[in-house]
Amino acid sequence: MTARTEPTTGSTGSTGSTGSTGSTGSTGSTGSAGDSLQRLYEDPATPVASGPDRSRRQARILAAALADRTEPGVVLDIGCGDGSAAATAAPMLRPHRLVGVDWSQDALRRASRHLTAVRGGLTDPGLPFATGSADAALFSEVIEHLVDPDAALDELRRVLRPGGHLLLSTPNLAAWYNRGLLLAGVQPVFSEVSMRGIHGRPGSQVVGHLRLYTARALRSMLPAAGFDVVKITGAPYHDVPRPLRPLDRLACHAPSLASILLVHARRREGD
Repeated sequence: MTARTEPTTGSTGSTGSTGSTGSTGSTGSTGSAGDSLQRLYEDPATPVASGPDRSRRQARILAAALADRTEPGVVLDIGCGDGSAAATAAPMLRPHRLVGVDWSQDALRRASRHLTAVRGGLTDPGLPFATGSADAALFSEVIEHLVDPDAALDELRRVLRPGGHLLLSTPNLAAWYNRGLLLAGVQPVFSEVSMRGIHGRPGSQVVGHLRLYTARALRSMLPAAGFDVVKITGAPYHDVPRPLRPLDRLACHAPSLASILLVHARRREGD
């Protein structure tokens, strides 16, 4: 997924709908490198790794997790982009209040057609929400764009109430086709070696991914950040060649092989 980004250290990345919020690839970058990343993340034409299927799957997971609440909760869409992912998820998340967060003013203007949207980032000064004020956060295809994912997870943990839900999605480094590509000496899909062009991997567009994750890595990383992993599931990649799409959907039943990793985690209580 792509991201829009704050052009200074500590801005975020995107979320499933080409958005940004405070700690993206431009983090720590200066001069032309940071400028080029900013342009990349703010370009609506930059492709995303997932689409409505991922948004619906996430929304179903979160709706079930919040089903026992007696009052409507607050759900943050971190890096909401143009709000299209939130618009897909919103019908399944009623009556909960969905609030989009992005750093890009252009993204916020477009997102405001679909939901309440506010400007904010994941690092200093942080998200514009009080500690423990959110019941859940959607963090969709953002983490792969971040220079400092640990700081981003710390900020998400701050705004979530104890026991609050984190729905994180990210492209899978160990997707079924990436395993075959690596054996053949080909750079994995979703990975980048340059922000100026595609080198050694399938595809025709730079997507701005700074790091990629496996299910095993996320099962280790999230607990270290104060989250307990509830479940990891998979989602398909919308741009898989049509003849291979049945296989890509089948791989979702074995999340470690899926194109997109969907992680449901909870903010640890008592920390």
